[in-house]
Amino acid sequence: MSATNEPLQKENSAAVKEVLAANASYAASFGVKGTLALPPARRFAILTCMDARLDPAKFAGLSEGDAHVVRNAGGRASDDAIRSLVISHKLLGTREWFVIHHTDCGMQLFTDDIMRNLLSRSLKTAQIDENGWRNTEETGGSQEARFIAFLPFASLEESVVEDVLRIRNHPLVSPEIPVYGYIYDVKTGRLQEVARATEAGKARIGQAVTVAESSVAS
Repeated sequence: MSATNEPLQKENSAAVKEVLAANASYAASFGVKGTLALPPARRFAILTCMDARLDPAKFAGLSEGDAHVVRNAGGRASDDAIRSLVISHKLLGTREWFVIHHTDCGMQLFTDDIMRNLLSRSLKTAQIDENGWRNTEETGGSQEARFIAFLPFASLEESVVEDVLRIRNHPLVSPEIPVYGYIYDVKTGRLQEVARATEAGKARIGQAVTVAESSVAS
C-alpha cells in the first residue's frame, strides 16, 4: 500500500484538515499500539449503529485491539454485517457478539417507500418538518433505491430481537456463539438489556464464556 504525507487535493476542506491534525497528534504517541495482535484481545464483537452520538469505545470500555465493532445505519443485521461477524469469529476468534441499538434512532423516522421516493427525485440531502420528509429541490435522482432494503424499523425493542434472531439462525453462524441484545440510551449513556433478544440469542451447543457480557454491561 502506498501512502503519502501530502494530500492529493490542493485545497482541503475544514473537516479534512481537522482529521489530519488529530491524526498527527494521535500518531505522535502511538507507541506500543503498533505491536497489537490482529485478533481482538477480548474476543468479542459489537454490532451497533453509525449514529455519531454513540462511542462504543467509551460505552463498552474498549481500547485499541480489544474488540471488533461493526457499524451501519441502525446497527442492523444486514448481509454485510453478518459477513463481518462471520469473519470475526471464523478467522479472528471472537466468541461472543452484542447487538446494540439505541434510543432516538433515525431509522424510526422513515420507511423504505419514503426513502425510495426521495431518492428517485433527488440525491441531495432531504429535510424533515411537521409534514414529514421532503427534498429541497427536485433535480436528478435515481430509481436504483428500489433494489435496496434500507432496513428501517418502527419498534426499537423488536428491531433488536429481530436482528439477534437473524444472526442466531444464520447458517454461517456457529451455534456456540451467544448473541446478546441491548439498547443504548442516548440521554443517559446506559445500556439496557433486551431480555427477549438475549434469550433468543443463547448459545445452543456447549457452555459459552460470558466474561465480556458482564464487562460491557457494567
